[in-house]
Amino acid sequence: MNHFQHILIAAATAAIGAASLPLHAQSHSHGHDAQPKAVKVADTVGEMSEGEVRKVDKAGKKITLRHGPLKNLDMPPMTMAFQVSEPELLDKVKVGDKVRFAASNPGGKLTVTQIELAN
Repeated sequence: MNHFQHILIAAATAAIGAASLPLHAQSHSHGHDAQPKAVKVADTVGEMSEGEVRKVDKAGKKITLRHGPLKNLDMPPMTMAFQVSEPELLDKVKVGDKVRFAASNPGGKLTVTQIELAN
């Protein structure tokens, strides 16, 4: 990776972190020692949704979920296939598992960005 790519990644990471802070944390200072809390990138995706794993396609890097409403994507409950942001996410689940997951729609490609077994 060249120097320019490192700069672009650092700038994008900083922009994501700043955009995810609450508005009052971005625009007000509460003293000299006031510091914004650290925010995980996954927090910017939105709330977790519930679903059930119907199919795991490791070769295709996809997962099929029967899910409830996806509020952050304004989608009703349905069964559909998603891409995964990282292939390792598929190692966490198997068909029939009840899960909680976060999904986004970068470039028109519905993508699971986080997944965990439901309690």
